[in-house]
Amino acid sequence: MNATVANGVSAMMKPESVSLHPLGAAAGPAPEMLCIFGTGDLGRSLGLRLLQSGYSVVYGSRRPNSCGSLPQGAQVMSHAAAAKSASLIFICVHREHYEFLETLAPHLEGKVLVDLSNNLKKDMYPEANAAYLQRLVPGAAVVKGLNTLSAWALQNGLLAGKQVYLCGNSAEAKQAVAEMATKLGLTVLDKGSLSAARELEDFPLQLFPEWRLPLCVALGLTAFFFFYLLIRDVIYAYVEQNKDISYRIMVSLANKVFPIVSLIMLALCYLPGVIAAFLQLYRGTKYRRFPNWLDRWMLCRKQMGIIALGFAFLHAIHTFMTSTRYAVRHKLITLVVDEMKNNKTTPFYFDNTESWGTDSFYALGILGFFLYVLLGLTSLPSVGGSLSWREFSFIQSKLGHLTLFICTAHGYIYGWNKFLRPSTYKWYTPPGYMLCLIVPSVVLVLKALIILPCVDRTLTRIRQGWERNQPREEVGKATNL
Repeated sequence: MNATVANGVSAMMKPESVSLHPLGAAAGPAPEMLCIFGTGDLGRSLGLRLLQSGYSVVYGSRRPNSCGSLPQGAQVMSHAAAAKSASLIFICVHREHYEFLETLAPHLEGKVLVDLSNNLKKDMYPEANAAYLQRLVPGAAVVKGLNTLSAWALQNGLLAGKQVYLCGNSAEAKQAVAEMATKLGLTVLDKGSLSAARELEDFPLQLFPEWRLPLCVALGLTAFFFFYLLIRDVIYAYVEQNKDISYRIMVSLANKVFPIVSLIMLALCYLPGVIAAFLQLYRGTKYRRFPNWLDRWMLCRKQMGIIALGFAFLHAIHTFMTSTRYAVRHKLITLVVDEMKNNKTTPFYFDNTESWGTDSFYALGILGFFLYVLLGLTSLPSVGGSLSWREFSFIQSKLGHLTLFICTAHGYIYGWNKFLRPSTYKWYTPPGYMLCLIVPSVVLVLKALIILPCVDRTLTRIRQGWERNQPREEVGKATNL
């Protein structure tokens, strides 16, 4: 019986088409057929994703019999035959190969053509690719869109919630493409008519647009604290003590800059949320739009957190390699030799307070770094997508503020007794760790001012509920106590 069905299906296929997968008898309505022109990486990945979403896929190729490996379940035909079988056609070829579409214009009459092409640089052509395609095939409805999706993202299914853009002159054509994109799990934003195609084609050419502000802030902080500590440590020692300790620039100085920038960047992730909360309390509503500068700041918090994690990694690596440095080994050997020369056998004084401070300093640093990594992992789409909104919010908000608190405490313990020493203030300037504690301390204090009234209201509600559920004499006893 299976052989009979297969023979029947083969007989129904047109001579100019080749089936890549035997079709069985399907129950229910047949899935919608979509067509893809182009069998490259993008075309294959898009076809695989469409098949996984319940569509039927047919490829149009110049050489149907030798077009390479395509997703299982797809069909491949000539361009003309494939165009006849579907009303929605994806153009996954480069602009320089669009000429063949002009010869197919009669077969593309009334079809929706989705242009996914991009260029290697801006203003590469005098007109947008989609506008050129519309001029070649005037009888079709061209929609520019989905060009911000990569073949890798399509193949690995990393599409949930990802925003894509559409533009076109036909509202019906854009609606058809939007419905398809929504079924793939994408969020669609309509950018208007086909005149916006140039803007859409420039989107993939932008170099880290969401990272510009965080990177500028991080680079600015790094440069400031590097030169600040260079003056306080290296130049001060050379001028005042006639010591050349320039070798410390590579490791010691860097290992002071990295944690400072990391802590400030982490605090800057949570500062806009606190500002937004106070702004909403001041306005008395949460439905008014934030100022543009605050909106932009809040949209790049993830990037700031990842940069902070990167600096924390550099700090951890530099800390682990400190004991292997020549300067540290030389200092330890010198101490031992001096002890032997002076014939000193009296053991060193053990400071219990200093031991507690050092152990607490390292313990908080390790715990803070662990939470840092946890925040970074949950910010990845593959990990965050597996969490519910409450779980994600708990980790990023509650554990995020806990991480900030622990890392700030790590900094306070580092200098808990140093701020009293006059030698700490070289040329009357405070050390770098003091400056870096300002922003996180402000964030934690402001967050506490928001949390404490909420905790008080919660405790009041709990007490009132307990009193309503208790007998009067029990409530009286509890009140007297």
